[in-house]
Amino acid sequence: MREFEFVLTYREGADELMDVFVERTGLRAQTAACFANDRSMWRVDHVLGPPEALDAVEEHFLDETTCNECLDVAGCDSSREYQVVSSDPEHRVYFTRREEIQHCHSIPYLAVDHVGDGLLIEAERRDDEYVWRLLIPDDCAVGELYDRIDAQLREGISLELGHVSDPQNWNGGFGTAGLLTPEERETVASAVEAGYYGTPRDATVADLAELLDTPHSTVQYRLQRAEEKIVERFASETL
Repeated sequence: MREFEFVLTYREGADELMDVFVERTGLRAQTAACFANDRSMWRVDHVLGPPEALDAVEEHFLDETTCNECLDVAGCDSSREYQVVSSDPEHRVYFTRREEIQHCHSIPYLAVDHVGDGLLIEAERRDDEYVWRLLIPDDCAVGELYDRIDAQLREGISLELGHVSDPQNWNGGFGTAGLLTPEERETVASAVEAGYYGTPRDATVADLAELLDTPHSTVQYRLQRAEEKIVERFASETL
């Protein structure tokens, strides 16, 4: 099996739901599970961010008159059902079921139609990118699948192949998806990117405070709280 990553980039105005992610920092959606066959798709999505941003996402995400997956048109003839599985101030979980997906084009439909049943799919929305990861057989002609996806894109959406590799960290991070506050996630992400957790360290808390334009003590507290939550979850699930 190989992992293929496809990255869709959305220009502002190309998709109302993606516009919410473009306009609001600290907002992201991760797909914990996505399965499809030649007629149906069902999935579970975790959406994390500030309450106001989550309310804006929900306004579009739960609109059953709109398809959240179509690449070629803003709406399609497939039937859709959206349900709220859980709702917290900074973390929502949604279930989606779509029938007759052959009537509109989406990456799950095109992938299943090209590869057949049995592939695994993950996805993440953040900023202007919608990143899809597919776990599919080694002998799949991924170039042909790329061309099929690219041929269906409506104006304002572009596609690139992120990477092709051995499977890496599948379903990683969902055990801690709702643990951290948006501020803690932003601080940890900046720390990782800056090399704070490298050996040797390439950044200090003072560097992160300057980068984030946040007081040193606040950055230190957020890192400590995030690390405590992550370690406690790891210990409870694995030790």
